[in-house]
Amino acid sequence: MRVFLLSFIFIIFGGVFVFTAQAETDAERKSRIESQLQVVERQILQQKVLVDSKRQERQSLERDLDLIDAEIGQVQLGIKARSLAIAELSEQIGDKEVLIEILDERLVKQRASLAELIRQTQTVDDYSLTEILLSNKNLSEFFTDVESFRLVKKSLNDSLETLRGIKFDTIDQKTSLEEKQITEAKMKQLQELQKAEIQSKEKEKEKILKVTKGEEAAYVELLETQQKTAAQLRAQLFDLLGGGGAIPFPEAIALAQVASQQTGVSAALILAILEQESSYGSNIGSCTATEYIHGKQVMHPDRDWPVYKAMALTLGFNQDIQQISCPWIRSGERIGWGGAMGPSQFIPSTWAIYGGYVKSGSDFTYVQSKDAIRSLLGKSVPSSPFNNQDAFLATALLLRDNGAAGTYKTEWTAAIRYFSGWAGVNNPINFPYGDNVMNRKARLENEIKILQGG
Repeated sequence: MRVFLLSFIFIIFGGVFVFTAQAETDAERKSRIESQLQVVERQILQQKVLVDSKRQERQSLERDLDLIDAEIGQVQLGIKARSLAIAELSEQIGDKEVLIEILDERLVKQRASLAELIRQTQTVDDYSLTEILLSNKNLSEFFTDVESFRLVKKSLNDSLETLRGIKFDTIDQKTSLEEKQITEAKMKQLQELQKAEIQSKEKEKEKILKVTKGEEAAYVELLETQQKTAAQLRAQLFDLLGGGGAIPFPEAIALAQVASQQTGVSAALILAILEQESSYGSNIGSCTATEYIHGKQVMHPDRDWPVYKAMALTLGFNQDIQQISCPWIRSGERIGWGGAMGPSQFIPSTWAIYGGYVKSGSDFTYVQSKDAIRSLLGKSVPSSPFNNQDAFLATALLLRDNGAAGTYKTEWTAAIRYFSGWAGVNNPINFPYGDNVMNRKARLENEIKILQGG
């Protein structure tokens, strides 16, 4: 028994020692990455001040050229920050995976030890009084052994429960980190797209300088000739996510204006968010809820699946064929969950907030009085995330609840919250998302005015 207890102590403390030693090496690397990230985040803040100040200046040739340069610098810093953040998260996820493996090994060993102790204890319990009297042991020795077995069994059982709790906690942490990594990877993709857009602006800058030769009057004339006409805008298509396809730009404006009237959120901001989200594309609307990707169900089984089943029953669609977003696949590995639906790309648990689905025991039921979208639009049927007008209104409602109140600051903040949650506003690496949405909003406002003769 002493040998077993010594082995048990070695398993527990020996494993911790090995992991701690490795963690110390990782800690040095993490410290370096964190320091670099803090430096870049400070630079992002400084660059944002520069860009904002340039935007507030009177539009001129010099101002627009300086603004392009400042935006390029801002994008480059954002890409650098995201790369550092992704590296940091990858290290942390690796640590969690190692820890889970160690905990799994300990759980297996302790289950085997516990099973053996239970068998031995049961053998002791089965001794009859005659067998005890005929054995070589006296009663005090026998009952000492029995008590020792029971104490060790209790100790192992307590330890097993502790390790199981640690394992589940670690899995939760790993899932959380993976979700953050999805966000970071998505934002890096955004930054790469934004960089390509800025690079095209740089080419435009070269053209401006070539055509105007630095003359202000010539620049004003060039701006006027480059402005889109109403006819061009009528022919322009607006891309929608999640199987919504592309619709005529005037139709998109009409849908956004209805949503704006019901919520007070700018129609241009609603369009900017939907246009921004469509840039990701690759994991949108090509999976179904019942298929398995990399060994797991597409949709989160606890958070979203019960809501989705209730939606399928209420709306009458086939959950086996209805297309939803796929999980994020990165470097051949699955990260997180899919299940985002329609143009607004809401997951079922988020749609439930505005679409009228209420938890009832372990399931969800549709309650008409809780369907805010249906109520605001005056519909006679339940709202659907796969209906364009319903989706536009859902986006507007979330932006409204995120604080979009008609000013640049509140709309910029609401856009970041739409993407990364409320805490995301405190992280400078999320700022470019808000900046990009507001740039799109400014362009869309101008296009709406041209189209509607404003």
